[in-house]
Order: sequence, then C-alpha cells, then structure tokens
Amino acid sequence: MPKLSAVSWRRLAKVFEAAGWRCARIEGDHMVFTKPRAVRPVVIPRYSEVPVFIIKNNLRIANISRDDYLNLLGK
Repeated sequence: MPKLSAVSWRRLAKVFEAAGWRCARIEGDHMVFTKPRAVRPVVIPRYSEVPVFIIKNNLRIANISRDDYLNLLGK
C-alpha cells in the first residue's frame, strides 16, 4: 500500500469535493468544507504542502478510507 505524503491544498480540496464535500466558507488561510448530515466540518489549510497528520485527521472526520482517498487522489 502506498505511503501517504503531503499534497498541495488545491489537490486536497479537489479530493474532498469529489467525495461530496463543499466549501462553505474561507476563514483567513483555511477552507471549511461541509456535507449534509456530517457531524463536523473538514478544515483544509491553504498551505503549499498540507502535512500528512492533517490529511489523516480530515480523512477520519470525513469517514473516508485510505484506499478511497488514494483512488480519489489518482494514485
């Protein structure tokens, strides 16, 4: 199984949009994504490289498996 690596915020935002999440608002340098019936929003910082620990936390919040993430990412 491929190892998770840091990706740009644009690429990560496209992954969550493909999974049905929509950008509800932008607060400073953070994008807040929501989805109907989701308990918590997903926050993506607009960094050139989003660290792996933030990606893992967002995947847990969004209930997206590692395999689904990699498929959406195109790896």
